[in-house]
Parts: sequence; structure tokens; C-alpha cells
Amino acid sequence: MRVTARLVGAIWISALVIMAGFAFLQVREERGRLEQDLARRAALLGEGLKEAVEPAVRKGSAPTVARLLKKFARPDRRIAVYDQFGSLVSVAPDMPLALPPALPEVTEAITLGAAQKGFRTIHGGNTYVYATPLQHEERSAGAVAVFLDAAHLDAAESGLWQDNAIRFLALALGISVVALFVVRISVARPLSEMAEWAKRLRSNPAPPPRTADPGLFGALSVEVAGLARKLYRAQAAAEQEAALRLAGDVIWTEERLKQFVRLRFGTRPLFVVSNREPVSHLWRGKEIVAQTPASGVVTAMEPVMRACGGVWVAHGSGVADRETADARGRLGLPVEDPRYTLRRVWLTPDEDDGYYYGLSNEGLWPLCHVVHVRPVFRPDDWLAYRAVNKKFAEALLDEMAGVDSPTVVIHDYHFALLPALIKEARPDARIAIFWHVPWPNAEAFGICPWQREILLGMLGADLIGFHTQYHCNNFLDTVDRALEARVDGAHFSVVRGDHTACIRPFPISVAPDLVEDPPEISRKALLDQLGIAAEFLGVGVERVDYTKGLPERFLALQRFFERFPEYRERLVFVQVGAPSRSRIKRYQELQAEVDATVDAVNRALGTKSWQPIVYLRHHHDHRDIWPFYRHADFCMVTSLHDGMNLVAKEFVAVRDDGEAALILSRFTGASRELGEALLVNPYDLDETAEAIRAAVEMPSEERRRRMGRMHQQVREHNIYRWAGLLLDELSRISDRSTGGRRPGPEAEYVTAGRARAGGPP
Repeated sequence: MRVTARLVGAIWISALVIMAGFAFLQVREERGRLEQDLARRAALLGEGLKEAVEPAVRKGSAPTVARLLKKFARPDRRIAVYDQFGSLVSVAPDMPLALPPALPEVTEAITLGAAQKGFRTIHGGNTYVYATPLQHEERSAGAVAVFLDAAHLDAAESGLWQDNAIRFLALALGISVVALFVVRISVARPLSEMAEWAKRLRSNPAPPPRTADPGLFGALSVEVAGLARKLYRAQAAAEQEAALRLAGDVIWTEERLKQFVRLRFGTRPLFVVSNREPVSHLWRGKEIVAQTPASGVVTAMEPVMRACGGVWVAHGSGVADRETADARGRLGLPVEDPRYTLRRVWLTPDEDDGYYYGLSNEGLWPLCHVVHVRPVFRPDDWLAYRAVNKKFAEALLDEMAGVDSPTVVIHDYHFALLPALIKEARPDARIAIFWHVPWPNAEAFGICPWQREILLGMLGADLIGFHTQYHCNNFLDTVDRALEARVDGAHFSVVRGDHTACIRPFPISVAPDLVEDPPEISRKALLDQLGIAAEFLGVGVERVDYTKGLPERFLALQRFFERFPEYRERLVFVQVGAPSRSRIKRYQELQAEVDATVDAVNRALGTKSWQPIVYLRHHHDHRDIWPFYRHADFCMVTSLHDGMNLVAKEFVAVRDDGEAALILSRFTGASRELGEALLVNPYDLDETAEAIRAAVEMPSEERRRRMGRMHQQVREHNIYRWAGLLLDELSRISDRSTGGRRPGPEAEYVTAGRARAGGPP
């Protein structure tokens, strides 16, 4: 209350000073204008009378002078004539005779022979006097004096002061009310919420209040909010850890991973490399907005980097990325509470075309997925791929400078050459590369003109990870046929000279909490937003890619409605499709094919009030997708070939209520872990249609049992466990290669996790 009173008092004083200053200027300007008006009127009248009176004065005709004065005089405009000695000769009849015995203006006008003017107080009233000399034979014969009432000047000045006083009171009152309201809403309420949250935090963990306006509170609000989030995370992590210990669970959490990395690697940062950055910045009008890319790598690694900290090196692909990073391309993330550093690498349009759109996505992507799309290999693309790998190596080496035995995790087929480049420059580095896409058999991969260079680049790593053991076997077989190296099938390793690369399966996963603060939206509200009414809701979430089987999925939906017409106008399928690689011709053709298939199915089956497929053709982040996962009766993941497919695990992670079914392609890596899903061959439309029917008609008890087992699988085999096992294996390999001994404080986590997972010893 005292702060508010001081604020209001300061506002009143400031307003009073400002208003008084402006009022003074206004009064002075208005008075000057009125005085100029009086002077102009008096001069016109005086000079006009002078011409009429002078002839009568020369003739000595007093009656003529009196008649002229009577004609021009008014109550507020009085006239008098004086002789050459300044004595009153004639006066207008209505003018009092009791004039001052001598008027300086009259005397000076007669003496100087020029008009004189000024203000005088006559009979207690303010009067403007204008005296002009009369001439006779080039000598002064007297003067004509005009007296104008100037009382209205004082009245006008007083009125202006009164008006400004009223304005001041109204303004001060209005500002005070607004200030009180703003203080209450923007200051008092946030402070009260923070105080209330601090009280609750003593006994129970609670989410921190929303960050107050940084523009009002400055750095203090940001720091307090950041501290609140850290306290909340620490308390929640401690409670979760205690609950897990009491239950005897060995579930990996963010805090367990953080402590494991700290115990195993000390304070040394973790270095991660991927093509896709965790957040890109785009222009939306004149504003810069942040966008999370639709990427499995980002979904998996962002929680790990939040837990472990370190440096994430990635391609700065957003059109506004440079404006949000420093001169070196560095940016702390998350922006509101930085926990790791993003190092952006800038590529030229030619490099991006050759490395990313060319070799990576027109060559290696179709080569590895084997979905009947012919790979394209161009020499220029290979040169760009090599150049970009070297550019990333330089950026990574720059970040690692001064760090002893750095730990590096490289992601995906974009950087097959990077492990060898880093190992050559930093032999002490511990390097892992994780291949997120399938590895085809040796015959299929053998068509790549640069398979030898790619394999040698990857074998520069200490650890090479795939999603499944099947892909590990394919990789070892490819190396055995293409290179002169000792392939140790018993220990799943490749030895070349004095370097050993271990090959291991690490099925990647998602964070247990896909969205920390999920939106509160009901199923009805979601359907209302989409403008649909449905008894059953299905959902699919993909990038628009030919490996995802979208046309086949929509045709399977059409087959479902043809075989089971009773579900028409009762079931709606929502497909969220993020545009992808639209500069590549095959993807342009795919987008056209997907659009045409959706239109054809809706035309064939739809009615005026119902469309079987709702296709949302734009990017959605996890917070937008969460309601679809939460309220769908089933989710379709029908990829034609996929290394893992994290959408399946995202859906299962969100559905802790158990009231949903998952239709999953058996050609995904996820199908090896989520056996309770309805597994289908996406090429078999009848089988997929039957799976949709089974998902809709499945008894609630069976649905809960299936989803409950899958949810437990994803919860236990989460991304923190994946990162922990991969980093543990990498450190074990490095320890063996240097003859060191492994420290044991973290054995409780790792050993228990391996025992439950059945991972490699």
C-alpha cells in the first residue's frame, strides 16, 4: 500500500509540474494574442479619428469634435481629445470626466509626435490606452486618446487557469485509477502469486507461476522465474527418485541421467552433432518466432541435452537464426532457462542443396529405407557432402578446444564422414555415431558409389549404434564385404589397425513426459475446433515422406468404410502432416499424391456433414499434437519402412489412461518393442482395415491391458535410459581401450537398468 501511495503521489506531482508548465505557456500565449487584438483595434480607431478630428481642431470647432466623439464612442470603447498642453478638451458623452490629470501616453504622444500605447488602471478597471498626436501647421496641436476596456484579459487568464486545474484533477484521477489497476494486475498479483507459490513449495511441489513481464521487472523477474523452475524440478525429481527407490524401480529419469553423466564424465560437457537443430527461428511478419522442427532426433535428444547440458552443433536452417545467435552462431537453450548451448553452422545454398537435399535425402535416405524409390547419386552432391562434414568438424573442434577426452555423439546419415575427421584431429575424443534410419543388407548398400568412404568415416567412431540388432548385423555384413577389416561377430566389433569400433543396438525412445505442462482441452473442445462431430476419432502424425505410407493408409481407411459401412458418419480420421523436403521432386509428387488420395476418399465416401479424413497440412509442435494423442481412440503408424518411428512411442507415452489402441506397421523398429499394438502390413489394405475395426470394437478391458503394457515399456525404456546406456557403453569402450578402470558410484543405475533391459554386457 505504501508503494502504491508513493507511486500515486509521484504521478500527481509529475502531472502537476507538467500541467503547470503547459498552462503557463498557454496563458502567456493567449494573453499575448488578446493584447495584440486590443492594440490592433485601438490603432485602427485612433488613426481613423485622427484624420477626422484634425480639421475640426484646426478650425477650433468644438461642436464638430464632440459630435465625432459621440459617434464613435461605446461603453467599452471611449475617446477623448487633448490640446497641445495635454489638457482634456473634449470627451465622449458616456465617458466619466474624472480622468487622471495627466496621462503619460498623451504627454509623450504630443511631445514625441508619435503614437503611444499602454495599460492603465482607470476607475479600478484595467484599460488599454492608445494616444496619437494631432498636427497643425507641422506642429503638435494636441492628441486623440482611445480607451479600450481590458478587463476580459484578466477574466480569460483566470478562466484558463481554472480549466487547466480541472484538467489536472481529471488527468491525475484517471492516471491514478489506471496506475492502481496496473500495479494490482502487473505487480501486486504476480508478487502475491510468487509469495503464495513459495509458501506451497515448503510442503508440496508445485509448478512455478508464469514468468512476470520482463519489461516491467527486468532481469529480476527472469532470474526469479528461472530459480523457481529449478527448485520445482529439483523437488519433483527428488520426490520421483524417492518413490522409485521405495518401489524398487530402476526407471531412468532426467535427474538420474544428470547424476550419471556427472559421475562418469565429471564437469566435461557433452557434444552432440545433428543436421536438425532443436529450435529454428522464423520471421512471422515483423516478429521472430521459435519453431520446434518435426524431427525424431530433436524429440529424442532435446530432453537429454536439458538433462546433461553441453553443446549441440547443428545446421542453422531458420531464416531468422542469425538474428537470434551471437557472432559465433551460439545460443543458450531453452531461452527462458538456458541449460545447454546450441552452436549453429551456416551453410551456403549450394552446400545445402548438395549435402542435404542431394546426397543425404535423394541418395542415402531411399538407399537405407528400401521403399522402391530409386536413389540418386551425383558426384557434385558427394563433394558438397564431404565439404559440409569438414565444416561441421571444424565447428565441433572449435567447441571442444581445451576439453580433455571430450565425449561426442553424432546423429544420423548426414555425418557419416565426421567420426573419422574428429578422431584424426582428436584421438582422445570418445565418439559415438547413432544411425537413426535402417541399415539395408550388403547387396542394397553396395550400389552406393562411395560406400567405402562412408564405412571408413563411420568406423572412426568408438561406438556405432542402430535401433535394432538386425541393422547391426546388416552393417557388419556390409563392412565384411566392402573393407579389409577384422569383423568380430562374437563381440560385434570391427578392428582396423589399432582402432576398434563396437556395433550395438540402442532402441531410441521419448521422454516420459512428452509435454511438461499439457494443455487443458476436452475432447469436445478439440472436435469443435476442427469443426467435426464424431463418435470415434483416429489420428496420424507424420512428416510427409514416402516412407510413412500415407497414401496406403488413406486407401486402407477407404477399404474400412467400404467393408464396415456402419461406421460411416461415426468415425473421423485426422492426419497431421508436416511438409518436408518440398524442394525435392519426389516429395512434390508425393504431396500431390497425398492430396489427391485424401480428396478421392472424401469424395467417394463423404457427405455434406461428414468427411472421413481431415488433413491438417502444416507444422505442429508437441503441445499442439498432445490433445490429438490424448483424445484419439486409435493412432495409426503405418510406415512402409522405419528405423524406429517415435510417433508410436509418443502416443503410448501420452496415453497413461489406457483408453486407446495403436495400429503399428510391422516394418518399424517400434514394432519389436510394442508387441501389444495391432501389427499390420501397410501394403495389405484388408489387414489394415480389419485392424481399424478391431481398434474401434476392442473391449475396454483388453484395450487397457494392451496400452498399459506398452505404456510401461515406454516409461521404463525412455530416452534417459537410452542416453544412459549409450554413454555408459561409450565410456566402457574408452576405458578398455586405454586400460583404465571403471569407477563404480553409478553402477546402481547402469547394472539394474541393463538387467531389466537385457542389454549387452
